[in-house]
Amino acid sequence: MQNPIDALIAEKGVLLADGATGTNLFDMGLESGEAPELWNESAPEKVEALHQGFIDAGADIILTNSFGGTRHRLKLHHAQDRVFELNKKAAEIACRMAAKAGRRVIVAGSVGPTGELLVPLGALTYEEAVEAFAEQIEGLKAGGAEVAWIETMSAPDEIRAAAEAAIRAGLPYTYTGSFDTAGRTMMGLAPKDIHGVAEVLPVKPVAVGANCGVGAPDILAALLDMSEARPDSTIVIKGNCGIPEFRGTDIHYSGTPELMADYVRLAVDGGARIVGGCCGTSFQHLAAMRKALDEHKKAAVRPTVADIEARVGPMRNKGAAQSGAGSVPAGRRERRRARG
Repeated sequence: MQNPIDALIAEKGVLLADGATGTNLFDMGLESGEAPELWNESAPEKVEALHQGFIDAGADIILTNSFGGTRHRLKLHHAQDRVFELNKKAAEIACRMAAKAGRRVIVAGSVGPTGELLVPLGALTYEEAVEAFAEQIEGLKAGGAEVAWIETMSAPDEIRAAAEAAIRAGLPYTYTGSFDTAGRTMMGLAPKDIHGVAEVLPVKPVAVGANCGVGAPDILAALLDMSEARPDSTIVIKGNCGIPEFRGTDIHYSGTPELMADYVRLAVDGGARIVGGCCGTSFQHLAAMRKALDEHKKAAVRPTVADIEARVGPMRNKGAAQSGAGSVPAGRRERRRARG
């Protein structure tokens, strides 16, 4: 398998991944409950605008509009028989925009959870999960995706199933967990244990890490755990742009471009090699993150949790986090239909 991520890291040091898919598509007119993946056919020009906005802001990696692209998600929209074609179109759109960037931009195929619980907690078997992910990833590969980007995961078995599907398809892969439940994933996976999830598989991940969650301070604390456990690993974090706030019926994220810029500096100092944004991260936020990344020189000393909280705000989940001190209850983020 060719590994474009390592090659670009060798050239640039730290890579900038893109921002929110869902938030920005909602701003473009996507309705609540509507499948973003269907826009790959019905509104490709808007998906193109999404990718172009992130490329213009300086992204080195863009993710396809395919987060909910398994048959289990698409069946909610009566599109379970169109998995291959919708994912293929998602990758084709992203590749088309990357080819016009005038610089190297990696296209990563976004693979989100199935939304089903695996046996013994649910009815989905491991083998069925592998088949579902393989169907999606084959479509992404056919459309030109260079990497399978497995994200927002909670269960180690589901991560392994998606990773196995990527290996079967012949694509390098990354995976990230969402540590949004007292510093762990919903299924109890701790940040320090993320590295070992795919150790039983014959091909190891290109990068591992965290995305989404409950804001910059928490994902940065998770980064400290991950980088301390495996200092030489390639770690990716894509944190939410602050905390979601309801304004009437709309959701707004509290993070400013200045906050997200400082989040980038702390991420680099904490050992991340790929940094991006998740829910709420706009083109403007990403442009500020690009500027911060280009101007920042990695500090000689890693930040502490106290440093993180002093600069980007208090953590929401302290129960199982790197600092360990105290316990702050925090509600789980709303499970949005679309990533970001």
